[in-house]
Amino acid sequence: MSNAASYSHPEVLCETDWVVEIISAGNENVRILEVDYDPENAYRQGHLPGAHLVWWKKDINDVSRRDIINKRQFEELMSKLGATPNTELILYGDFNNWFAAFAFWVFRYYGHNKIKIMNGGRKKWEIEKRPYTTDNPKLTANSNSKYSAQPPDEGVRAYLADVKRAMEKAEAILVDVRSPKEFSGEITAPPEYPMEHAQRGGHIPGAINVPWAQVINETDGTFKSANEISSLYHAKGITPDKEVISYCRIGERSSHTWFVLKYLLGYPSVRNYDGSWTEWGNMIGNPIEK
Repeated sequence: MSNAASYSHPEVLCETDWVVEIISAGNENVRILEVDYDPENAYRQGHLPGAHLVWWKKDINDVSRRDIINKRQFEELMSKLGATPNTELILYGDFNNWFAAFAFWVFRYYGHNKIKIMNGGRKKWEIEKRPYTTDNPKLTANSNSKYSAQPPDEGVRAYLADVKRAMEKAEAILVDVRSPKEFSGEITAPPEYPMEHAQRGGHIPGAINVPWAQVINETDGTFKSANEISSLYHAKGITPDKEVISYCRIGERSSHTWFVLKYLLGYPSVRNYDGSWTEWGNMIGNPIEK
């Protein structure tokens, strides 16, 4: 059952029933985007009717350097999708919307404001036995004008220097959203990434561990109530009067937590450190804790 009305920004979430109505209406000013960790075993096997695939590795990450796409690349992606700044984007995906949240963060970073996440993602859609299709929608480039993005909003992004300053001067709370075993250094990557490890295990000194999945209902992948989520963070001393920087391993799970804190709870100052543990744990001279 949806409790979106109790969230600080209920407009960023949509339910599967609403998405069905949108699909039936055939609104040309809406784009449904599936963002998966594993497109071959998700999107390729079946997806929402009319949904376009956005590959997190090559569409929202730069393929030649460790970074998200730049402003020009973002504009090219949006133009390829036939989107304008007024196009409503509906994001969903596998892994309880890990990478859908990552795409949400990147799109907001470049100023696209008309955007929602489908609550529950693929998991809820499948539980409800709603139809999939294997037909690929036509990708018609935006012929009216080239998409023009806003300058990057650096207020939602943290870099290595920001995290070092937060650690040394206690300017912000560092929230490590990885699993407890990753936080303790017992493992250096979740089971889903068996080949992708950092050189060292552990966490950034002073970080607080709040695994991202604790805000999700296991039954259907939807978000827990605002009260439940708020209680979880308040119990750890992570309150809206403080600046918060979230991190994980590569920035996707921390995007999920960034989304929860900033939009579902309305925290005014939350940044995502997308360099995360693969940057911090591999940097010579960076201190770690286990």
